Amino acid sequence: MSAPRVATLTKRRDFLAANSGKRAAMPGFVLLVREREDGDDTIRLGITVTRKIGGAVVRNRMKRRFRALGREVLPTQGIAGADHVLIGRKGGVERDFDSLRGELSKALDRVRS
Repeated sequence: MSAPRVATLTKRRDFLAANSGKRAAMPGFVLLVREREDGDDTIRLGITVTRKIGGAVVRNRMKRRFRALGREVLPTQGIAGADHVLIGRKGGVERDFDSLRGELSKALDRVRS
């Protein structure tokens, strides 16, 4: 069986629905996961970084890092048929990529149990 594909979450209602799912707070981000139960095993990733985090340059950098993180980790460790939302936190942009990868794996394990 091949890994499920990762798609992008775009609709506001999907972000709001993910808020009612499971959550795992990490130093660099908060992960929200909600199973869709629609029979589709596609993993959807949404990213939110508010203006509290910083200016446009900082927010866009954080979003790029989260997208790369999702492409790398979610196909193998993500929950098939679920929406995953990463919400950036203040210290997340300074964290090195390896620690973010470890935190995402740990958050996914926490949400799974």
